[in-house]
Amino acid sequence: MNPIVENIKKEIAKVMVGQEKMIEGLLIGLLTRGHILLEGVPGLAKTTAVNALASSLGLDFKRVQFTPDLLPSDIIGTEIYDPSSNSFRIKQGPVFTNLLLADEINRAPAKVQSALLEVMQERQVTIGDHTFKIDLPFLVMATQNPVEQEGAYELPEAQLDRFLMKIVVGYNMRAEELEIARRVANNSFGKIRQVASIVDLEYIRHEAMSVHIDPEVEAYIVELIFATREPEKYLLEELVPYIEYGASPRATIDLYKAARAVAFLKGRDYVSPIEVAYIAKEVLRHRIILSYEAQAEGITQDMIVEKVLGIVPIP
Repeated sequence: MNPIVENIKKEIAKVMVGQEKMIEGLLIGLLTRGHILLEGVPGLAKTTAVNALASSLGLDFKRVQFTPDLLPSDIIGTEIYDPSSNSFRIKQGPVFTNLLLADEINRAPAKVQSALLEVMQERQVTIGDHTFKIDLPFLVMATQNPVEQEGAYELPEAQLDRFLMKIVVGYNMRAEELEIARRVANNSFGKIRQVASIVDLEYIRHEAMSVHIDPEVEAYIVELIFATREPEKYLLEELVPYIEYGASPRATIDLYKAARAVAFLKGRDYVSPIEVAYIAKEVLRHRIILSYEAQAEGITQDMIVEKVLGIVPIP
């Protein structure tokens, strides 16, 4: 493992117990400049993980708590009238940062979600007649509660597609939960130190995005995506009634980048089909739109991805 990545993980471990998949996902987001959506019930340290990551890198970090009464201007900023100069000035919102934590993002309605669309895709914000570029690195790390919970909204498909990965965060193992209880009771969580800089981050990002991908593995990535769009052509006729829309072109791009990042984190200098399959659910699960029939029968996106991985030939 790269020593810079190893140091970052050691710092995060001071305040986190377990949840390796979540931590790995946050690192993949950093390496690919991709936004990450974390889904899980309250109390699973989603916010703690994002905060620890920002502290270990010395990144500018801001948090927005999404609520039903939140306004778009509360996120991106607004124009304020200045009586002394008889003119308007721009008050920038919390989106002007390196790492934006959108906490419980699905507690706010669609109008507020739309405020994030431009900045997530183009790394710029438009306030009135003015457009501002956001300094890099810029990542949105969003947490959300399962939509079955009271007061939660479904995120719009256009916004979901802008997230590199959706990571489902589960409960800790028994031993991990006991360790968490002991640390809290004894106040034995460590203090996070900055162990890397933005320069270090750019260095490892360049290394990760330089990992070699063989043309056959590239073709495998494309075949996986097309199998979600045209399942009947891959002997998956049983999936046709369940898929309203398959994965988008962004899914191809993001699976390509995420597979490279996974290989880098594992210390490889090339991508194998194993890395592609390993990260496929996280990249695809929020991009496959299910039909009403699928929802009625309890069919999930993860089930569909598993079927696709099982049928598409491995190079």
